[in-house]
Amino acid sequence: MAVAPVTAYCQEVLWANKVLGYSSEYRPSQIGHAYRSKQILGVPSKLPDVGDSPCAWSPAEPDGRNEEWIKVGFDKTVPLKQIAIAENFNPGSIARVYAYDANGKEYLVSETPAAQQMVKGRMLHIFPKQTIQANAVKLVLQPNKVSGFNQIDAVAISADATPVEAKINFAATQLKTQKENMGKAINSKGQEVAPIISPDGKTLYFTRNNFEGNIGSPSRQDVWYSTLNDKGQWTDALNIGPPINNAGDNAITSISADGKTIYLINEYRPDGSMYFGFSRSFKTKSGWGFPKSSRIMNLVGSATTIEITVSPFENVLIMSVQRADSEGGKDLYISFLQKDNTWSEPRNLGSVINTADYEGTPFLALDNKTLYFSSQGHAGYGEGDLFLTRRLDDTWLNWSTPENLGPAINSPLWDAFINIPATGDYAYFSASEKVLGQEDIFRIRMTPEIKPDPVAVVTGTVLEAETNKPVKSDIAADIKKTNASFATASFDPETGEYRLILPLKEIYRISASGEGYFPVSEDMDLSEETNFRTIRKNIVLQPIKAGQQIRLSNTMFSQSSAEVIPSSFTELDRIAETMKTYPAMEILLEGHTDNQGEVQKNVKLSADRVEQVKKYLLAKGIDGKRIQTKAWGPARPIASNLTEQTRQKNRRVEFTILKI
Repeated sequence: MAVAPVTAYCQEVLWANKVLGYSSEYRPSQIGHAYRSKQILGVPSKLPDVGDSPCAWSPAEPDGRNEEWIKVGFDKTVPLKQIAIAENFNPGSIARVYAYDANGKEYLVSETPAAQQMVKGRMLHIFPKQTIQANAVKLVLQPNKVSGFNQIDAVAISADATPVEAKINFAATQLKTQKENMGKAINSKGQEVAPIISPDGKTLYFTRNNFEGNIGSPSRQDVWYSTLNDKGQWTDALNIGPPINNAGDNAITSISADGKTIYLINEYRPDGSMYFGFSRSFKTKSGWGFPKSSRIMNLVGSATTIEITVSPFENVLIMSVQRADSEGGKDLYISFLQKDNTWSEPRNLGSVINTADYEGTPFLALDNKTLYFSSQGHAGYGEGDLFLTRRLDDTWLNWSTPENLGPAINSPLWDAFINIPATGDYAYFSASEKVLGQEDIFRIRMTPEIKPDPVAVVTGTVLEAETNKPVKSDIAADIKKTNASFATASFDPETGEYRLILPLKEIYRISASGEGYFPVSEDMDLSEETNFRTIRKNIVLQPIKAGQQIRLSNTMFSQSSAEVIPSSFTELDRIAETMKTYPAMEILLEGHTDNQGEVQKNVKLSADRVEQVKKYLLAKGIDGKRIQTKAWGPARPIASNLTEQTRQKNRRVEFTILKI
């Protein structure tokens, strides 16, 4: 069912938004709402394309002798100049059309003999001769006059006589570039689908079928990959091999933001057998590890296939699957990571996205907001088009009206499986038109209107302060203003640098922790950034030992105040947790200020600040005997006091481990 009502086309057009009655409806399945009366509501789901669509209303019998009818209502009353009826399949069966005013009075506005038409579908326009203040319309059909099921996609009324036409809901600006076949290095005479581009844009994974080089039978899917060389060329694709590929159907369905975890269809068993579900594999020094199963609560139902995208923070799944509560074929569902590392029962994303037809191949971009998917149930160009929608809030259930990505990407044939790296410069997708074999993989340069929101890619290593040796550690990014955990990553010297994907327009706190080292955090201000950025950031950790001095955040206090600001609570919590881990640890807190103002006032301010930090730690259960304090005022600067930027460095709290 499409969204309703809509005002568009440079005139006020009201699309039916309620069914007031009907004679019958076609119900081919107990699952979903295909062909039912509610499918007539909203904007056209099929037109301007024509043909059979489960997103249109159809009477129960294709050639019944009895008349069929449906009555629909509109959001308000208008002086009726036009009725537009989207007959998407086997048009011509409409014999009479009635309009109704606010009092329910009936007016016959059209009576024509029902007859077979020479076209497969059409927009029928009726222009009433009398003036009617109308808010409802009834259509009467004679199915035996037109062979096959007679389908009605939508009904509109307007106070304007300009003929209403069905239009595709395009993204704001259409792509002016042409899609590019990825060529023989990647595409073959077989089938190439489901491209998954690594976030850095340097490795392209995809699924290959009907190919002699596959493990087991050529008719079984395998994962292949190609890498971008120094000349900007894609190398000849290689089979990823075991344990990802085996004798069954293998496909990567998503990749983590750091490129170190891949998500796969099916559950892998040690004996080589496969079961419906999904798994994940972790990158190791020697390659990809054996896939481990991930459990989604109450997933199966009637489902046999699944397509999944994992959020960049790996705590949300969006999947395409058919269940008992699906609108039609496959729908898009949401699932959330639980504390026991299982996933919550899928929840339908709703009728703004899902239709009585098929929705699939979801891809959630690295901005954690822009969702791309394929659909046969929204107005488009052919057998399946690609669309985008943007998340409107944190419930994950409210989305913008899907926008068609346009004719540069979508063709009269099947288009699906779009995927975009962090840069957002190119989109990679599967298509059936102008291919080397069956489906091929293409790419196209993106425009701002259909790009995800820009992000920053933060990469680096974690080093020990004294030796400069890499340290195995966990990295986290919190939103500073709310202390909300936003993203996590890991750094293992054996497998390479850490990677964080951070949407712009926020100030983040980047922290790192490793066993035997004191956690450290630094602010990263992306609030004024507007374009994609790559940021190299190495993090230095101090070992936990007696005599070690550690400097806390420079922005722990408000200007000229001893009050600890809430955004610093997370950093102080880490001190408390470390002291709990080392119950014999004793520390010295030292407060410092810049040289602005009177010295004695600054000394008192620094004393008040360290006391507030101590007070916070006491509230977290730390014994006061383990904490000493010292106030220095402006006596020990670590930077010049000539500018505000350098003075900020002097306004600090440090602590020294006295005993461990």
